[in-house]
Amino acid sequence: MIKSKKNRFMILVCFLFLGFVVIYSYFTTTSQILEVGVFVGSNWNVANANSYTIMDKAIEQFESQNQNVKVHYYSGIPKEDYSEWLAGKMLIGEAPDVFMVLEDDFNKLASMGELKDLTGLMGRDQSFDQNAFYQTVLDTGTYYGKQYALPYEAVPRLMFVNKSLLKKEGITVPDNDWTWDDLYAISTKVTKDTDHDGTLDQFGLYNYHWTEAVYANGAPLFDKDGRQSFFTDDRVEEAIKFVMKIESVNKGNKITQEDFDNGKVAFMPLPFSEYRTYKTYPYRIKKYTNFQWDCITLPSGEKGNNTSEINTLLVGISAHTKKEAAAWEFLKTLTYDTQIQMNVFRYSQGASVLKDVTQSKEAEEILQQDMEESEKVIDTTLLNRVLDEGMIIPKFQNYKEAMAVAENDINQMLEGEKSIESSLKILQRTLKRYLAQ
Repeated sequence: MIKSKKNRFMILVCFLFLGFVVIYSYFTTTSQILEVGVFVGSNWNVANANSYTIMDKAIEQFESQNQNVKVHYYSGIPKEDYSEWLAGKMLIGEAPDVFMVLEDDFNKLASMGELKDLTGLMGRDQSFDQNAFYQTVLDTGTYYGKQYALPYEAVPRLMFVNKSLLKKEGITVPDNDWTWDDLYAISTKVTKDTDHDGTLDQFGLYNYHWTEAVYANGAPLFDKDGRQSFFTDDRVEEAIKFVMKIESVNKGNKITQEDFDNGKVAFMPLPFSEYRTYKTYPYRIKKYTNFQWDCITLPSGEKGNNTSEINTLLVGISAHTKKEAAAWEFLKTLTYDTQIQMNVFRYSQGASVLKDVTQSKEAEEILQQDMEESEKVIDTTLLNRVLDEGMIIPKFQNYKEAMAVAENDINQMLEGEKSIESSLKILQRTLKRYLAQ
């Protein structure tokens, strides 16, 4: 009898052990590890004390909703090393399932077949509405009409205004529909020799690039796929002539960053990320403390609008992932979830890529945090406008090389060494070798 009870007990233990093995095997074989590629620091080259905060919060939320998936990322990869790290992973067949895509890398990765075409996933997902994104930033993730990445964060360029200098000169800060003519008139008025030593020491404009004038005059330089260039467009020529005109106000004086930092310049274009960094404590005490400043749109050209360049950070899915469903859900968490996108305002220096988030009262309140009460926070209506109407720059494979050639030639035009009209025609022909075939 005792022996029989002992046998039954041993049989029960065996069944329990087998049950445990089956359950453990089930969970270990069905649980997935989703690898994510991300870099440390800010994509916008400004200070960021919260490098992984948004990612960690996104992972926490995602894993709570998908308990059979664990997300893993390697920490400590600097942005300047990230492209090489990612290429190395792809070379050995270990590309992350989901990864950040630097803007300059996007066309190359898409053309090499390393990014999954998201078009079908977007169309089949009833919970996903691409109209929630700003169309301009969504377009940065398209390649030959197909969506290969989604935008995660955006930074437009704005015009920095030294309000103290303008007030001293009796000039009202321009509104957001101002023009080239307004910029020229104000620059002419404020550029002067304030200490009467025979040398100009106060100026209207610093660091205004010819491309900013081109975009504000409604002219693209290349098409989306990098197959055509448009340097012979009349609007490009007009923009370059305007830059020559506005620079002539300085009468050959070279303005420096120090001049601007010391409050001696009225206007300077800068990224929204710098606005966010230097408007808030503790970074505001390091720069621009001797004058009040704010941001407005860039001035419009004769044939354009108050348009400025928008830069984006993208996220894509590896074309070789075996975890497509989980990767798509995590990609949506990063880019499409409103709370995670609100964290872009909380913990980064850019703007959300979702219209409802950027236009929200909560976003405006976050922007106001850590600012002096007397400081006017950037109007989310303005931010919404520049994101909605901005210019996306096509970063095709040979874009940097093409722009280096254009930069050199146009700088010579601006210095009066070349005829603008004929030089642009020659430049147009030269750039053909850099365009996509």
